[in-house]
Amino acid sequence: MDIRIGILNAPRELNFETSQTADEIAEQVSAALTSGTGFLRLSDDKGKVYLIPTAGIAYVEIGTEESRRIGFVG
Repeated sequence: MDIRIGILNAPRELNFETSQTADEIAEQVSAALTSGTGFLRLSDDKGKVYLIPTAGIAYVEIGTEESRRIGFVG
């Protein structure tokens, strides 16, 4: 699953891949935004942990679970 997170006042977005499902990611984002803890905690496939301040989140884009095609598509 490809995840992209836009950060306010930052020219680049945070982009990583995770093995979690789209529903799990959406649930974590919703919980972080409504809970008041102030941080969203996500991890990628390589074991890196990302702590993102919820006040700085501009958008969260959750990719599809389809595998990427290799070669020519026709």
